[in-house]
Amino acid sequence: MPACVVRPEQTEGPYFVDTGLNRSDIRTDPASGAMQEGVPLRLAFNVSRVRQGGCEALSGAHVELWQCNARGVYSGVRDRDSTAQNQKFLRGYQGTDADGVARFTTIFPGWYPGRAVHLHFIIRAADSSTGTARLGQFTSQLYFDDALSDRIFAGTPYSNRNGRRLRNDEDGLYRSGGSRLVLAPLKEGDGYSAAFDIGLQG
Repeated sequence: MPACVVRPEQTEGPYFVDTGLNRSDIRTDPASGAMQEGVPLRLAFNVSRVRQGGCEALSGAHVELWQCNARGVYSGVRDRDSTAQNQKFLRGYQGTDADGVARFTTIFPGWYPGRAVHLHFIIRAADSSTGTARLGQFTSQLYFDDALSDRIFAGTPYSNRNGRRLRNDEDGLYRSGGSRLVLAPLKEGDGYSAAFDIGLQG
C-alpha cells in the first residue's frame, strides 16, 4: 500500500462557508483584524496523487480549512454567538506548492456539545497532466488525542466551559474511521505543529 494512504471521507457538516479567503494564517477576522485566542497550531497538509502503486506530490490542489474557536463557536453562521455570524475567523484555503504541501497557522480548536474536538477540511484537485480532468473532491475531518485535548483545555482561553465534552470514542463520526484521522501534534515554541498525509486517487 502506498505511504500516502487514502484516508476515510467524512461529512462536511453544517458549518462550511465558501469565503474565498486565500490565506495561510486563518486566525483573524479579515474585516476587523481581531485575532482568535488559543494555543497556536501550525498544520501542514501533504497532498499526493496515488497512481501506479506510488505517491506523487500534487501541486495546485485547493485545501480549505475551517473550525470552531476556543469557545466552540464557528464564524459566518448562525451559531451560539450571534456576533460571529458576520465574521470569517478560522476559515481559509491554500494551494499546495510544488511539493504538494499546503500550510496553515491556526489555533487548537475548542469544543461544543455533541462532538469530539475536530477540524474540517476539503481538498479539491485537478489532473495536472490534462489541465481539465478532475481528480475530484475529498472532504473529511481531523481529530486529536483526548489526553492532549485534556491538557490544552485546562488552560485559558479554553477553561471554565459549561457542559460536557465528548471523548473521541463517544463521537459517532469518529467511530466511522476517525482513528485514521488523528493528528499527532508536536510541541513547537508557544504551540504545536502537525502534518497530515493524504493521497487522492487518480
